[in-house]
Amino acid sequence: MLHTGPMTAGAGRRSQATLVFAKGGGKTVLTRQTVPYPFHITRLFQLHPQKPDLATLFLQSASGGLYRADRLGLDIEMRGEAHAHVTTQSATVVHDTGASPARQETRLDLASGSLLALQPDPLVLFPGAALELDTRIVLDRGASAIVTESFASHDPRGEGRPFESISIALEITDRSGRRLATENAVVHGEDFAGPSSPLGSYRAYGSMLILATEAALPDINELHDAMGAANCLGGASRLPNNAGLSLRLLAPDGGHLARGLDAAFATAFKALSGLQPGRRRK
Repeated sequence: MLHTGPMTAGAGRRSQATLVFAKGGGKTVLTRQTVPYPFHITRLFQLHPQKPDLATLFLQSASGGLYRADRLGLDIEMRGEAHAHVTTQSATVVHDTGASPARQETRLDLASGSLLALQPDPLVLFPGAALELDTRIVLDRGASAIVTESFASHDPRGEGRPFESISIALEITDRSGRRLATENAVVHGEDFAGPSSPLGSYRAYGSMLILATEAALPDINELHDAMGAANCLGGASRLPNNAGLSLRLLAPDGGHLARGLDAAFATAFKALSGLQPGRRRK
């Protein structure tokens, strides 16, 4: 999702981006944006003429991947009735980080009536890559969101060398601070992609949160059909405290994973917005 340039041993880039969406004049607009290097954003696109209050934004960077000790943060605030689809331009490479993992922190604040679809392209974990992902979501009653997270293991030399590790932390709370759902996991590359991996030929993983009221949620069987049609092994389950749905996908490679996530995303997006996602030209 984010890209930084190569760093010297022990160094790392610190950067924090902030986006605030609000509804004004019948459209969703950016009322505040802080996008220091390596972040870059496009203008807002209106890809759904029948729904002008739904904006699409591409989060970009021109650098070459995540490197050791990088610390990057993204805060998105959705004010009441704002609707936005935030995506990325391409997959992100995470390079060998040595003994200093890279870290990405995502903070989402969703007001009642807002809709955020956060759909970054998959992370590509190179041999030796260690990455920490930390996502915190504040969800008002009546807010909706789709949030995806995914990664694939890849050795550019074709020797089957694994990434080091990826840790995933998630917390969803309501506005009062009551915890709705949490997740903490650590996956080591040797376990995920090594010759003794219980996952067999699967080398890519994805997850999706669909946060909404019960009446707005997509049909679980439709989600399963969408993932299966893309040759992904997937499953959906209900989150605690009526927070929504959680999806998990396994795929043989990043390409199949991206197609499976896109298919599930389209099903979820239509349920929450009433529309098919606009074509993302990349």
